[in-house]
Amino acid sequence: MRVFVTGATGFIGSAIVRELKSAGHQILGLARSDEAAASLAAAGTEVHRGTLDDLDSLRRGAAASDGVIHTAFVHDFSDYAGAVRTDLRAVETLGEALAGSDRPFVITSGTAGLTPGRVVTEDDTPDAGSPAAARMPAEQAALSTAARGVRASVVRLPPSVHGEGDHGFVPRLISIARATGVSAYPGDGSNRWAAVHRLDAAHLFRLALEAAPAGARLHGVDEESVPVRDIADAIGRHLKLPVTAIPREQAEAHFGWLGAFLSMDVPVSSTLTQKQLGWHPVQATLIADLEEGHYFTE
Repeated sequence: MRVFVTGATGFIGSAIVRELKSAGHQILGLARSDEAAASLAAAGTEVHRGTLDDLDSLRRGAAASDGVIHTAFVHDFSDYAGAVRTDLRAVETLGEALAGSDRPFVITSGTAGLTPGRVVTEDDTPDAGSPAAARMPAEQAALSTAARGVRASVVRLPPSVHGEGDHGFVPRLISIARATGVSAYPGDGSNRWAAVHRLDAAHLFRLALEAAPAGARLHGVDEESVPVRDIADAIGRHLKLPVTAIPREQAEAHFGWLGAFLSMDVPVSSTLTQKQLGWHPVQATLIADLEEGHYFTE
C-alpha cells in the first residue's frame, strides 16, 4: 500500500513510517521544510512538500495514495485553539479527497480530559471544555467520512507517548525539575495518566490502516493509570532531587501551561482496541523507560 503520512518526521510519525516500511508499505511523507525533506529522503522515503495550511498539497498527497495516516499537529499551546482549527481543516480536506474511494484514513486524537476520575473507554466522548473536547470536531469530521465511502478511524493517544527522542510532557517535567531544584507533583499525586511507548503506538497505527473498520475509535494505551507521583519519584531519583507536593492551586505557577495537564485524572482503557485489532503492547512501560536513563542525558 502507498501511504501518505503527515507528520512523517515527528516523534510518532517517524516510528509509524518505520513500522509501515517493515510491513512492506511504501511511504509518501509530508515535509514542510528542507530539513524534513532531507531526513525523509535519507531514510528512503518519498517526499511530498507542503504544510497543514497548504490544503491543495494535502489533497494531492491523499489523491496519490492508497491510504492516509494523519499525525501532524501544530504543538503550539500558546495558541491551542488555532492549532485545533488548523487540524480540523486538514482532516476535512484529507477526508474530502478520499471520499468514495474505500481507502483507509487514520487520524490522531487525544485522551486527555475525556471524562476525569474514571477509566474511560473507546465509547466515551470528552466532557465539554476539556482539551480532548477541542479536538472532537476533527474526530467527528474524520468518522463522518465513513458514510461517504472512506474507511476512517481515530487513534486516541494518552498524555505520555514515551521512548527515545521524546520531546513532549515528560521531558518538560524533567526540565522544570532541573530549573526549580525539585521534582514536583500536584496535590497528593494520586491522579493518573495513561501512557504508551511510541513503538507500540506505531504498531497500532499500522493495524488501524490495514484492518480497522470504518468509524472505529481506538485507544493507543498500554498503561491505563500511572500515578503522577510515580513519574515525579522516578525523575527525582535520576536527578537526585527532592520530590515534593505542590498545592493544586499553585500548579500553573510551578509548571506553567503543563500544570493543567499534570493535574488531570484520566485513566484510559484500551481493552476494546486490543480485542478488535489484536494489538498487544510489548515495549517498556513509562517508569521502566525512565529508569533506562535516556531521558536524562543532555
